[in-house]
Amino acid sequence: MRNRTSVVIRFAVLLSFVFLFLLCRAQTSLPDHPQPQPSLPDAPSAVLRLPQHSEPQGLVGTERVDEPWPRKVTHGDETISMYQPQVEAWEGDEVRAYAAIAVASKTHKASKYGVVWFTAQTEVDKVNRQVTLDNFQITRVKFPTMQAKEAAYQAFLQAKLPGKSKVIALDRMEAALEVSDSGTAGVEALEVNNDPPKVIFTTKPSLLVLIDGPPQYTDVGGTNLQRMLNTRATILLDTRTREYYLNVMDGWLQAADLTAGRWSFVSKIPVDMEEITKGIQERQQAQAPEKSVPPSLKHAEKEGKVPTIYVSVGPCELLVTEGPPQFEMIPGTELEYVKNTTANVFRDPGKLDYYTLLAGRWFRSNSLEHGPWEFVDGKSLPEKFASIPENSPKAGVLVSVPGTGPAKEALIANAIPQTATITRHEAKLDVNYDGDPQFKTIEGTNLQYAVNTATPVIKVDDDNYYALENAVWFVGPSPAGPWAVASSVPSAIYSIPPSSSLHYVTYVKVYRSTPEVVHVGYTPGYYGTVVSSSTSTVVYGTGWYYPPYVGSYWYGAPYTYGVGAASTWSSESGWGITIGVGYTNYYPYYYPWWGPWGYYGPCCWGPAWRAGYAGYVGTNVYGRWGNTAYASTHAAWANRHSGNYGAANRTAFQNAQRGTLGVAGRGASNTTARSGIAASSNNLYAGKNGDVYRYNSQTGNWSQNAGSGWKGNSNPQVNLQQQQHARAVGQQRVQNFSGSMGGGMRMGGRRR
Repeated sequence: MRNRTSVVIRFAVLLSFVFLFLLCRAQTSLPDHPQPQPSLPDAPSAVLRLPQHSEPQGLVGTERVDEPWPRKVTHGDETISMYQPQVEAWEGDEVRAYAAIAVASKTHKASKYGVVWFTAQTEVDKVNRQVTLDNFQITRVKFPTMQAKEAAYQAFLQAKLPGKSKVIALDRMEAALEVSDSGTAGVEALEVNNDPPKVIFTTKPSLLVLIDGPPQYTDVGGTNLQRMLNTRATILLDTRTREYYLNVMDGWLQAADLTAGRWSFVSKIPVDMEEITKGIQERQQAQAPEKSVPPSLKHAEKEGKVPTIYVSVGPCELLVTEGPPQFEMIPGTELEYVKNTTANVFRDPGKLDYYTLLAGRWFRSNSLEHGPWEFVDGKSLPEKFASIPENSPKAGVLVSVPGTGPAKEALIANAIPQTATITRHEAKLDVNYDGDPQFKTIEGTNLQYAVNTATPVIKVDDDNYYALENAVWFVGPSPAGPWAVASSVPSAIYSIPPSSSLHYVTYVKVYRSTPEVVHVGYTPGYYGTVVSSSTSTVVYGTGWYYPPYVGSYWYGAPYTYGVGAASTWSSESGWGITIGVGYTNYYPYYYPWWGPWGYYGPCCWGPAWRAGYAGYVGTNVYGRWGNTAYASTHAAWANRHSGNYGAANRTAFQNAQRGTLGVAGRGASNTTARSGIAASSNNLYAGKNGDVYRYNSQTGNWSQNAGSGWKGNSNPQVNLQQQQHARAVGQQRVQNFSGSMGGGMRMGGRRR
């Protein structure tokens, strides 16, 4: 995007590999089949103009994500130890780094110390928090006391690299990048639309139904029913009685007026709806967790827990509290937050202003119930928000408070690309149009795009059309193709502004190619994140509403509001984006989520309980291509695309059911990561000038190697203390993630 942004990544484990493990080559064949859509018999299903893909499934290996530092290799009678690398820069899919090394021999008691500089190409697997480094190039080696042997050491290290892929922990890399000189350099902030959406506040169980523009219907064959096309909810209109029916849980609610009517429980439905109801219930049961019993809408009616329904045909957000708002003070801030809601709602007691965070944007009002709400830019947000402690239940909002550490962390994570190597002859594309292709101009450019297809197809000129599928670019001579994997993408495509519904395609890049493969990647912007120029933080969505195409099908564009988009952060797990946070704790799993990408939809913007570790910045759309589309070297790990919600991650799944899952699903809380304590064995750091420093984790003191031994240094090079802290954070997050996953790799699962 986050994505948990010039592509940068916090990087700290880079060179583990110079001497170590080969990537396990588990070969798994993953079937390619779409998730079921909530379509009715003889009715077309809703399709969105977003990355369309299928869900491969399969098992993967359990290789270890990370090995201890330092890492050792034997060179004659010498043992060379490489310490955790430090990042200079990460641009595109190339990283530049340097690391301290120590050489010990059997004939000499004292170790010799030096620094190695290198570059490598990266492939990132965010789901499993891994980075594969290839094509190492040792650019320099420096030993102050063994200058005559520098060339020999450089040749030896370089000889260990060709043809070998090494897997390292992404969390170490992210933490290291945060304190590198490159930091957030190159992060491009864009002008987004910050007009406030309609905000509904309620204290009762409620659901929001979004309709993408004026309602459009299609006949349900053989019945008197029509199904609404341009919504992810299942809404039927009985043409005889003019009554509307809305599917909730295993039953139906009824209203005489779509947007202003009162929805009530229906105990007896029209005969025409019986088969439809049966099909919906079967799909719900098939997607339910094991041994769970779907709740009954009829039972909810008896308990008085049928939700209130709000219907909106424009941008809208729903704030729900369980009963009257309950406020709790945040120590040290003079701020209160509402604790009986999954939303982020705050009160400034001094001014009696209310603040809420929607899609990464702050809005303010003097009334929760009545509004109106106004946008608050980064400069106007009260400074007290930056004082929210990192161990607060509301620490997650710090990613949306300009200038804070978590906000900077989010900028970096949002720049990390998910990458892959795609085999040209295996990647295929077919584009389906609703009738003949129809093109419209992309405002502000000389480009045109096809409006009547779910695939983004862009006309550059009469002979060159570019299409995007699962974050892989294709090029063809006509709207119908034939399509071939693109080796490059015209710069004009990357000028598509945020005001266009196709802006998200600008976050997919082609880095380089050969006659056999292309190296590609995308940042979390492909999922909808944007760096806002008005806040200098990561927000979700451009803020613009894009009218859909509705014909035989509904082709919608990304929404900003109404999908429950929220940034999440914790010191133990970092940054992520979740979509579809639950609005109620009554029946959170079975209450349908009707964001524009749907409860059952196959797209990567599904509900939060499918988000898994790191939310949507942690998914891998490339996994949907299956093994055959990947270069064989990376086929195994590249398809670990979504994670599983089995026993290995049961807590995270249960949190998600409660509507609380963000990146917190990564593991148990542990404040050690923020304490600055690093493992004593991984305590050497390289200076950019070739000096080597040692950190004593017991005393907190630094010393410098001067060739003849270690000497105390109370003023080490700028940034080393920060690097030591980042190394500790990365180590802790690696442990947290490994613990949350049971020490193994994620397996192919159904959720996204």
